[in-house]
Amino acid sequence: MKVPLIGGIAALAPRYDGFILDLWGVVHDGVAPLPGALECLDTLKAAGKRIALLSNAPRRSDDVVERIVRIGIPGGLYHHVMSSGEEAWQHLHRRDDPFYAALGRRCLHIGSERDMLIREGLELEFVDTAEEAEFILNTGPAGWEDRIEDYAPLLRRALAGALPMVCANPDLVVMHGDRLALCAGALAQWYEEAGGQVRWHGKPFRSVYDTCFELLGIEDRKRVLAVGDSLRTDIAGATGAGLDSVLIAGGIHAEEFGMIGNRPPDLDRIAAALRSGSYSPVGVARSFCW
Repeated sequence: MKVPLIGGIAALAPRYDGFILDLWGVVHDGVAPLPGALECLDTLKAAGKRIALLSNAPRRSDDVVERIVRIGIPGGLYHHVMSSGEEAWQHLHRRDDPFYAALGRRCLHIGSERDMLIREGLELEFVDTAEEAEFILNTGPAGWEDRIEDYAPLLRRALAGALPMVCANPDLVVMHGDRLALCAGALAQWYEEAGGQVRWHGKPFRSVYDTCFELLGIEDRKRVLAVGDSLRTDIAGATGAGLDSVLIAGGIHAEEFGMIGNRPPDLDRIAAALRSGSYSPVGVARSFCW
């Protein structure tokens, strides 16, 4: 499958009224805005485009907004923020489907100090061991250098107790500065493959996109473009939601796509990756820029 390499979003913007944009790897790298991203947001908004930032961050939307402001992304450059953590919190709060209705209140939280705000308002009892818990809230590893092996003993004890897991971030890895760091999705994938029950929230699952459509107020999905750097979450999720998408090659797949140093993406490698997963973005860009 051959996908055109585009110089920036300007080549496609006239076709769309709304944009659903990934954050980490597209707009910022966890430390600072990526080159050209703020200018692109500003240009899209000035052109009257509706913009929703859709993050697989295991935090509530307001927390995401505060964090991106701190690293230099002003609130005036977009209209809405939605996150996997917000969706997970809403379900834990409402308990409005059979999975959540059956959960107890004693929760083992696997996460970092950065994720503590997701606990607020849920009326849960947070416990320290799998043996005390009735379910797991997984927001990701505690440290940037952590490995799955560090959590395997705890997860095995949880399996022995048949604890269901709520995964508030389906990403396997994320770019943190110039390095890949483990995410909650990697722990959830290990747990599910070992026989555990996992409820996933965020991209690529359809429900979080439906929320974004409501926020944008655009009925025609063909007039909305999704932009992301992950084939497994951003591009697959857009396809499942009936959206066109653009793949940012310089994100988590940069090394896989041959973008070492300042090299351009290897389109043959990208084409092979797209074929292997039946992915079909309408374009590939090195970065999110105008």
